[in-house]
Order: sequence, then structure tokens, then C-alpha cells
Amino acid sequence: MNVPNANKASSDSELISKRIAELGDWRGATLGRMRELIKEADPDVVEEVKWVKPSSPGTPVWSHGGIICTGETYKNVVKLTFFKGAALKDPAGIFNSSLEGNARRAIDIHEGEEVDGAAFKALIRQAVALNGPGGDW
Repeated sequence: MNVPNANKASSDSELISKRIAELGDWRGATLGRMRELIKEADPDVVEEVKWVKPSSPGTPVWSHGGIICTGETYKNVVKLTFFKGAALKDPAGIFNSSLEGNARRAIDIHEGEEVDGAAFKALIRQAVALNGPGGDW
């Protein structure tokens, strides 16, 4: 049993919860809602905090067989970036940022905006499948 990794995962989940609470505004509520949708779409998702440095508390990252997406908060936007988003089918058209690249796609959510939960969960499930055995990456 790999207890240190289990402890790190628990610690990272706690850091994400703390970050959401510290935001205390629409960005925290939005990131919290998207986090719940990610967990609903993939109950086995691993929560991590990456790229921590003195000037940044780090970035929430959701993984399963590789990174699914990151969740960043800025003054005017919550950004969910899918590293392999260009390979995902997005019939609902919820990707609205980083559309020009060959790999990444992102969803920028502004105050008052809602993301289609079912379409978002479909993207999460596709990303997990792409990371898994037989995926293109």
C-alpha cells in the first residue's frame, strides 16, 4: 500500500478546497462547481496541486492516467485547460479559449456564466479515455 501518495492526494485535495474557500467569490463557487462535475464524471480522478512557487499557491490539476485538465483562477475568469483538448469532440461548443493550438483547448468562465454540465462531463470522460490504454497519446 502506498500511503505517502494517498496522503499527498488527500493533502492536495485539501489544498484545492482551501483555495476555493479563500477565493470567497464567484470564482471559488465556479471552480467548486466544476470540481464537482469532474468528480461526477470520473469518480477515480486524482486531484493534485502542481507548479507551486513562492509567487503562486499552485494550480489545481485533475488526472487519471495523465492530466485531464487544470483549473486556474484569474481576476475576471476561471480557466479550465484540457492539455489534449484538440483531440476531443466538443459538439456543444464549450471550448472557447486556446482554440488555435494543436493540442490544448480551454473553457473560460466569466462571472454569471454557466457551463453545460452534461457536455463538460462528456469532455472529462473523453479525456480520461484518451489517457487510458489504447489512447492516441
